[in-house]
Amino acid sequence: MIRKHSATLHGHRTSFSLEDEFWAELKTIAASRAMPLAALISEIDDTRPADSNLSSALRLHVLAWLKGGGSVL
Repeated sequence: MIRKHSATLHGHRTSFSLEDEFWAELKTIAASRAMPLAALISEIDDTRPADSNLSSALRLHVLAWLKGGGSVL
């Protein structure tokens, strides 16, 4: 199921929609990197292409993490 989530990035509130499975994997990635989930989301937001949306960038990060065996190049 797709759910709406919110986060504060650089002092402003933003929302994005993600499937539960992607949300669970983001939590796993953050835990494996010993960082808060909000910090991971902020990092992904900072490095995403200007023409992409945050939801897509989060999904692509999860995909890259899984394909990379637990690392993103």
